[in-house]
Amino acid sequence: MTATPALYLPDRPGTPDAHPDRPDRPCVTELRLSAFAGHRQAVFPLGPLTLFTGPSGSGKSRALQAYEALARLGGGAELGEAFPAPAACVPERARPDAQRRRGFRIGCTADGPQGPVRLDLAVQAEPELRIVGERLTSGGLVLLETALRDPGRAAVQAAWHTAGSSPVTRAPLPDDRLGTALLPLRVAGKTDGQRRVLAAAEQMVVALRSVFACDPRPRRMRAPVPPGAGRLLPGCENLADVLWRTRAECVRRHALLTSAVGAGCAGGVVDLLAEPLGDGRIRALLDRGDGLRTPLELLGDGELRYVALALVLLTGPGVLEVDPVGEVPAALQTLTVLADGFDRCMDSRQTRELLRLAARMCERGHIRLVGAVSEAPRATEADDGVTVVDLSRDTRA
Repeated sequence: MTATPALYLPDRPGTPDAHPDRPDRPCVTELRLSAFAGHRQAVFPLGPLTLFTGPSGSGKSRALQAYEALARLGGGAELGEAFPAPAACVPERARPDAQRRRGFRIGCTADGPQGPVRLDLAVQAEPELRIVGERLTSGGLVLLETALRDPGRAAVQAAWHTAGSSPVTRAPLPDDRLGTALLPLRVAGKTDGQRRVLAAAEQMVVALRSVFACDPRPRRMRAPVPPGAGRLLPGCENLADVLWRTRAECVRRHALLTSAVGAGCAGGVVDLLAEPLGDGRIRALLDRGDGLRTPLELLGDGELRYVALALVLLTGPGVLEVDPVGEVPAALQTLTVLADGFDRCMDSRQTRELLRLAARMCERGHIRLVGAVSEAPRATEADDGVTVVDLSRDTRA
C-alpha cells in the first residue's frame, strides 16, 4: 500500500478525554454495501471473528473485496489500485444517467476512542473511475464532505468541520484518493473542531490500514523457495521461507503452531520446520516424531491451506506482508485478516479446529478475522463470540 502522511495523535486511553467503554484499538465494526455488485442496502455487523456464509453467488467474496478496497484506500492507494475492475462493482441492473455515468456506493463504521465514526463513499465507475462523494461523520456531525462539482476537473470540492471563525473550510481534493486519508496534510488542528476532524480521520485510517487479505494457493506452496525477507505473502507461496525465520524467533508461538498443525493434519506431528536444499532454496517439512519427515509438498490441498491459515492466525504484522500505521504504537492497532474461502478444500474436522484457533486468537484483541465459508453449519461449530452473516437471506438485489 502507498504510505500515508504522519497522522495526528489524539488523546489516548487514560487521558481525561478517553471513554472507558470504547475500544482502545480502532476497529471496523460495520460494513455497508449500499449499491455494490449484487448487494443493495446491505449492512453487515463485524465482530472480532466474523464469518460470511451462503450459497455460491451470494456475494461472500464481494463483501470481502469491498472491505479490502476500503483498506487500500485508507492506506493511501489510488482508486484504480483499490478497484482494478470497477465495472464489476456496479450493480448489474444499474442504469446509466443522462451522461452515461454508473457507479457504486460502499462504507463502513470504525469504533475506537473517538466513538463510532462513519465513512461513506460514492464511486463513479463509468465512463471513468473517480470518487464523486465522500462523507465522514461522528456523533451525527458531518466532519468531512466532498462532492464532484465540475466533471471536467480531476478534483472534488471538499468541506471539513472547523468550528472556528468559519464553521467549515472548503478546498479541492483529488478525485482518485480517499479524502479522509489526506486530511492530516490539509487540516491544521488549531481549533477544537479541526482536532475532532483529525482524531476521527486517524481512527478510521488506523482501523482500515492493518489488513492482510489471505488466500493460500496450495499449488504454489509446494515448491521450494529462495530465501527472502521472511514476510508471508497473501498467497502463502513463501511459507517455507517464513517458517525458516519464525521457528527461531519465537519458540512459544512455534510450539502453538506445531500443536495446531498436529490437530488438523493426518498422522502425528511433533514439529514443523524448514531446511535449506543444496541449490540454496528452502523447503518446509513435518516432523512425525519417528525419524520420518514429510515435505509439505506431499500434503493435500486442505492440509496446506490449514497450515498456512494457522500460521497467519498465530503471527502478526511483523511477519505478514501488511502495511500498519507506523506513527501509532502497535499496542493500539489491530490486524484484520480477510480470508476468502476460509474452509476451501478442508474437511469438517479441519474447519472446526481452525475456527477454534481463530476464536482463541481473536479473543485476545490483537487480531480480527473476516472470513467466508461455504456452509452455515460449519460456521456455527465455532466457539461463542462468532458473528455469522448469512447471505442466503435478503442482502442482495
